[in-house]
Amino acid sequence: MRHSNCILLAGILTGTMLAAGRALPAVEQVPLAARPFPRDAIRLLDGPFADAQRRNGEVLLQLDPDRLLHMFRVTAGLPSHAEPYGGWEAPEIEVRGHTLGHYLTACALTYAATADPRFQERTQQIVTGLSECQQALAQQATHPGYLAAFPESFFDRVETLQPVWVPWYTLHKILAGLLDTYEYCDNQQALDVAVQVAGWIAFRADRLSHAQQQAMLDTEFGGMNEVLAHLYSFTSDPDHLRLARVFDHERLFDPLAQGDDRLDGLHANTQVPKVIGAAREYEVTGESRYLDIARCFWDRVALHRSYVTGGHSDHEHFFPPTEFAKHLSPETTETCNTYNMLKLTQHLFAIEPTAAAMDFHERALYNHILAAQDPRRGMFVYFLPLKPGHFKSYSTLDNSFWCCFGTGLENPARYGDAIFAHGDDALYVNLFIAAEVRWPELGLVLRQETRFPEEDTTRLQFDLTSPRELALRIRHPGWATAGITVTVNGALQPLSSTPGSYVTVRRTWQRGDRVEVRLPMAVRTESLPHADHWLAFLYGPIVLAGDLGTEGLETLDLYTHNQVELTATPTPEVPILVGDSSQVLSHVQPVDGQPLTFQTAGLGRPADVVLQPLYRVHHRRYAVYWECRSAEHWQEIAAAREAAAAARRELEARTVDVVVIGNAESEQEHRQQGERTTWGPFSDRAWRHADDGGWFSYDVQVLPDKPMTLLCTYWGSDSGNRHFDLLVDGTQIATQRLDRDKPDEFFDVQYPIPAALTRGRTTITVRFQAHPGHMAGGVFELRIVQ
Repeated sequence: MRHSNCILLAGILTGTMLAAGRALPAVEQVPLAARPFPRDAIRLLDGPFADAQRRNGEVLLQLDPDRLLHMFRVTAGLPSHAEPYGGWEAPEIEVRGHTLGHYLTACALTYAATADPRFQERTQQIVTGLSECQQALAQQATHPGYLAAFPESFFDRVETLQPVWVPWYTLHKILAGLLDTYEYCDNQQALDVAVQVAGWIAFRADRLSHAQQQAMLDTEFGGMNEVLAHLYSFTSDPDHLRLARVFDHERLFDPLAQGDDRLDGLHANTQVPKVIGAAREYEVTGESRYLDIARCFWDRVALHRSYVTGGHSDHEHFFPPTEFAKHLSPETTETCNTYNMLKLTQHLFAIEPTAAAMDFHERALYNHILAAQDPRRGMFVYFLPLKPGHFKSYSTLDNSFWCCFGTGLENPARYGDAIFAHGDDALYVNLFIAAEVRWPELGLVLRQETRFPEEDTTRLQFDLTSPRELALRIRHPGWATAGITVTVNGALQPLSSTPGSYVTVRRTWQRGDRVEVRLPMAVRTESLPHADHWLAFLYGPIVLAGDLGTEGLETLDLYTHNQVELTATPTPEVPILVGDSSQVLSHVQPVDGQPLTFQTAGLGRPADVVLQPLYRVHHRRYAVYWECRSAEHWQEIAAAREAAAAARRELEARTVDVVVIGNAESEQEHRQQGERTTWGPFSDRAWRHADDGGWFSYDVQVLPDKPMTLLCTYWGSDSGNRHFDLLVDGTQIATQRLDRDKPDEFFDVQYPIPAALTRGRTTITVRFQAHPGHMAGGVFELRIVQ
């Protein structure tokens, strides 16, 4: 079912092959060393991954295909009586339609993974609807084949470098969903629709010069090169490969081909799909430059730019690898990035099977992807926050539909993808997840039974129609530094291997043969790159998070259409670890009767903490990285914390009123108004500013018979044209210019309010008015104090 199942040299066969009702690619230039099994050959057995897959299936069936098709039909001029979804699928949002593509893929893959016909029926319903829309749109598009939930003019805008969201990105999701439906559900109509879309793409692309094409690619376009190369693998049409190359972004590819990492500052998830495309283009062309690009990118991101969870990015962007300590924020590790890195890892492993690739895959799968799904409702996180003391927040079922919602729908159907792989005479056991794989060509069924990581043992049982010689290759994880042991039918095998390799058992296997692998695990630490005083705990491959309770979460709805709004939630003080980092592990003890649960003892200040897998921690505050300091340094920190707390208490005692910027309830209560004003989160707080001569105001309480002061909090690194007046009921009381007044820290400015403006009053209006062509703010807090 997967593209790599049919490894045939281009030119031997053309067109698409069918195997057991599955569509198989007919063009592959590169014989893969470790081919993934067809998805319908693998079934997950009881365990956390099977639970998550079942939960996700329930979510898929709750979504309404007609509501997902609504804007496609409206755009095509067809009647629709469905209620549109909200969030990123709302009728006014320019990325609308992307979720339908993810949904097609998720249903197709879930059908392959479970054989549940309800998911195949969903794909058929949607493909029929899309075909009808495509036919209707042919009457109004510049060329037949156009298909989207928005007008074709969006592509005019991206071609002419006008502001627009991401039309090619959205089309990539739709095409990927169509090809997955063709491949896994044997739906010829899905391929027909995709081929017609490719015809429209050729018409659009061929009107542009090479320079215009490259300029267009500066707008995020997903993995258009990947999906068109994949289409080529089915059709053998060289025009589809030519179109894939149109989306080779030279600004990214050229440096990577030379081994040059120029990723700093780039939007991270914009880049990963392009590189997946390079890997796919290598598979169908054999051109080594594509492999060089994919290898370099994977090495730099997986091994040098990733956190302990396997995720990467802060505020969606790459940052210099030497600056991890500055990037423990509520907006670390966008989930889409890791979804895509796992796809890239699987491509590279198939080409060059290494334990390092599967070590990374295991790390990211358990500690980011599995950790990103809410066990209560099956919803998904956008960011997996690594700011100590923060928390996870989740999508809603009808009002989110972010990119990470779409990839979140796909992830559980992919859980079986990398557990096993095979060569011509070798079977790889890559991940220790309970599952069964069927290899009908060999008459083999291999069943892996395990409670890993709650236990350190996995068991493999062979069921063969006849004896067969085969090399069983079992990953020796990089974290298993105490060695692994392998027994066959109870007999210890005299094998040697090193961490980060594969141990091979070659023999003639028979029905009933049993293999037991023991993988001793221990608690260990990893430091934050280039910041040795920040430590994370792991048990084997499992990242352990400290449970920090629910302070401040009781009144929050953690299911939200906009997770960014919650990033400004204040964080309570987080314990630090006190002592020599080399002695930390001696203070971590297992909790009896609670697998994968540990307790620090005499290590945390002001309190010790309980550690458990990050994938289990939901609806609670947590920490993955811990600051580790000497006892003397802790005394300084504790004194500073107490001084700050005392100052805060004194300020609260003098406060008459306070506006919590960015908090909808507080701003509404204070009758926030303005023009050309917006807000955003930053460092546990939120700012509000006004652009280009705009303004914003609040109504605040005052005492009529006492001197009042307006106290405003600003960020000391703000600079540029931030020049504004502060007015009380129309009377100017101050002018403020922000120009890096206190870099990298917040600071307060007090503005005495003339007594005449508050005498006899209980409420005043405070207005921040930008000078013409300038900005007002950002203001992070506003208080009226005595």
